[in-house]
Amino acid sequence: MEIKDRILLAARELFTRNGIRSVSMDDIATHLSMSKKTLYKWFENKDQIVEGVIRQHLGQTQGECEALIGKASSAIGELFGMLDWMKSQFADIHPSIFHDMQKYYPVSWQLWLEHKNKYILAQIIANLRRGMSEGLYRADLDVEVLARLRLSQVELAFNAQVFPPSEFDPKRVILTTQEHFMLGVATLKGHRLINKFRHVTEEE
Repeated sequence: MEIKDRILLAARELFTRNGIRSVSMDDIATHLSMSKKTLYKWFENKDQIVEGVIRQHLGQTQGECEALIGKASSAIGELFGMLDWMKSQFADIHPSIFHDMQKYYPVSWQLWLEHKNKYILAQIIANLRRGMSEGLYRADLDVEVLARLRLSQVELAFNAQVFPPSEFDPKRVILTTQEHFMLGVATLKGHRLINKFRHVTEEE
């Protein structure tokens, strides 16, 4: 692995565990058993490291999502696959990640916004339309409104004013809102399939 990639990987681990703002260049160098001189040879400042981590992460995320979507047998199967993926993604993530980016790292925040408002939104819209064509989602859905509603729920899980980290695990909020969203858009046929995935039996 190239030195630059090692630095980004180490920084990502520290950011995920401790939040971005609280991690210093010294912390990254120490974590790598590397001198700060070597670190600064590859990155002029922490802002560049944060940007590099975000670019790398978003590229990896898109690849994983596309692979997941490609093998899903239905729109609902796609969402359950995405739930499992999100469990691993947000298992140990520090709740301040989005706040730190928005307040202190505008370039990285803009990268996230572009990814969210273009790529993620397009995937949500595609899933809604797929589910409607499969008869698993209601035919009367307002796709544009619901796609943006679902998009906002992702960030809402990390909003400390709405869901204080001391009381709400972001992973718990994401899973709860995703399940609620699915049940809201599904037809009776869709509900049956959702219950099959959830291993739930209920009276109709």
